[in-house]
Amino acid sequence: MKKYLSLVSALCLVSALQAQENTAADALRYTQNDFNGTARFKAMSGAFGAVGGDLSSTKINPAGSALFNYNTAAFSLYSTNKKNRSSYMGSESSDRYNGLDFGQMGAAFVFNNSNAEGLMKKFVIGVNYENTANFNNNIHTRGINNNSIANYFVDHANYSNNGNPIPIEYLQLEKGETIPGLYQYLGEYGIGYQQALLGFHGRLFEQDKDGTYVSNVGAGQLIQNSLISSSGFNGKLSANFSTQIGERFYVGTNLNLHFTDYTKLTTVEERSINSSNEGVQRIVFQNELYTYGNGFSFNIGALAKVTDNLRLGLAYESPTWYRLNDELAQFLRTETLITNENNKLETANYVVDPNTINIYKEHKVQTPSIYTGSIAYIFGQQGLISFDYTRKDYSKTKFKPEDAFAYNNADLKNNLSSTNEYRVGAEYRIKQFSIRGGYRFEESPYKDTKVIGDLNSFSGGIGYDFGGSRLDLAYVHTSRPYSTSLMSSGMNDMARIKTTDNNIGLTYSLNF
Repeated sequence: MKKYLSLVSALCLVSALQAQENTAADALRYTQNDFNGTARFKAMSGAFGAVGGDLSSTKINPAGSALFNYNTAAFSLYSTNKKNRSSYMGSESSDRYNGLDFGQMGAAFVFNNSNAEGLMKKFVIGVNYENTANFNNNIHTRGINNNSIANYFVDHANYSNNGNPIPIEYLQLEKGETIPGLYQYLGEYGIGYQQALLGFHGRLFEQDKDGTYVSNVGAGQLIQNSLISSSGFNGKLSANFSTQIGERFYVGTNLNLHFTDYTKLTTVEERSINSSNEGVQRIVFQNELYTYGNGFSFNIGALAKVTDNLRLGLAYESPTWYRLNDELAQFLRTETLITNENNKLETANYVVDPNTINIYKEHKVQTPSIYTGSIAYIFGQQGLISFDYTRKDYSKTKFKPEDAFAYNNADLKNNLSSTNEYRVGAEYRIKQFSIRGGYRFEESPYKDTKVIGDLNSFSGGIGYDFGGSRLDLAYVHTSRPYSTSLMSSGMNDMARIKTTDNNIGLTYSLNF
């Protein structure tokens, strides 16, 4: 007899489930950003660590706000066009997302020291909110394979019991028991038991004589489709404090609150090309993951005017300490050809709907620290050129509590690496007009660059100064390739995705 939990209903929220299948990709969702911000910042590819004087520059080096001479406010919008080209098993497919979103809003207040002999010339208090990542996207993958996604369920059934097959009585319904009730009960043993339950009642596998489980999908070619539709954002609210010390030195700090809201709906479908043989003919597996939470981090930075034209900057950003909640809903439908009592083939449909939302225990993610060195050369009133170098060790990323995520953290440490990021930007002024351009390059966070490739981005823009206000426009093109599997285990056939993002940003800023 199984030990039963007290279940409220089929729609019950399960709050005591074991750790879910968090991967390196989940962790990286909080360690990387889209470099959103003001249009001037975007047009120069974020190379602002030694430039300052821009609300978005403070997230690179918080000392930069001390270069403001006037109270300043800015508001930004941006539109994005994401295109994903997928190559899977020799087949090509593509999908895209288009949308308009909020980018940035903030203000900085300058307080000058009336004592001209004072060491502290002024201090600045600022507040700024930015969407640091936009998760809205659609990815479609299609190809012909002979490795069934049923192996995902077989894999969980065979290895989730401390590396051994799950006893079949855990997967069978007892008298008066329902699939939603058993699904919730098995959640106490881990998500692997739940996946095995789905596959067992979807007739995707059966138990062999030796106690292991074998797939019911016959040999032959299979048409596989995967559609991932995601939405949401990472956001950051920063309180900035900076000061000018003497004539050439500036220091500052940020206190940052982070917010995340992420939804991913994944639908994987498989059809057998040879539909005349007995066995599984079609599988539709759907997962909807919802992650939400918040975090905290801080920045410190310094900026020096070495000469009237040359500036140097140095900044540190602490890890972000996130507290996250995950919710997961699943659904499986299969079609199987069986021989009926008249010795004829007929289609049997199996719908396995747990009708349950798994609510997992709150967990934490700690992102790596960031170190940035910057240099800028100012050509008087004519323009500037700037360069930022950033170092980040992605292998320091951690899930917490560490005892519950020991395997996940070992995977992060073994597969992720330190990266170098380079950003260069330039601006040239012609009376009230400013012309800008930039380039950004970031190395892959993986030791194996086939998993995620290097990021390349170039940008450009234009601005017009009305005197007390300014309107800026920016264009940013970003591309990065990566590989992904249709299922997280049981099959290792990878799809190669190249994502390109064409982003247009518009900012209105006002001095007051």
